[in-house]
Amino acid sequence: MREQVCSANKALRSEGLVTMHSGNVSGVDGDIVYIKPSGMDYDLMKPESMVPVSLSTGMVVGSELRPSVDLPHHLFLYRNDPAVRAVVHTHSNYATAFAAQHRSIPLVLTAIADEFGGEIPCTPYIDNEGENIGLGIFKYRTQAPAILLGNHGVFAWGGSVKDALKAAVMVEDVAKTAHLAYQLGEPLRLDPDEALKWWDRYHNRYGQS
Repeated sequence: MREQVCSANKALRSEGLVTMHSGNVSGVDGDIVYIKPSGMDYDLMKPESMVPVSLSTGMVVGSELRPSVDLPHHLFLYRNDPAVRAVVHTHSNYATAFAAQHRSIPLVLTAIADEFGGEIPCTPYIDNEGENIGLGIFKYRTQAPAILLGNHGVFAWGGSVKDALKAAVMVEDVAKTAHLAYQLGEPLRLDPDEALKWWDRYHNRYGQS
């Protein structure tokens, strides 16, 4: 798991989702959550740099490195949804532009239907004290494995590190396309029932497995 989490953190930069030291990925294995160290340069990251934290206590286990300051939000997701096995947080440009306006990414693309089943919701502004962000995510989330935090950025999650990373990448991709569509006028929404057909096709018939 440490290797997967390290690789996914590095992928945030190669995918253009982060700048400098921002963003973080975590993954859970049993009672241990592995997460990016706070403020570490992506070039210096190694699998052994990923900080192990007890899911049950929230305490660092066997490392002198400090975990990401976003750790409480990651822990909240794991503790309250057993299906979540990895979490990604970014401030990717196009998605965060929607968040700055407290706007959900609307259901205007079949790609949004494929990946998310409907619009990607946006919360109001939530301060970062205690469990407030985690509570806000659970209050406003939908079936989509991602959410925009007003004035803040993106949280995405999944049943694996790969799935959570893909969700974060696709949030930014569809946000960019939606932004471009808005430059041409008001994008046309997909019917929610049609969106469910696209979602079912993508999740149950697409691919080789």
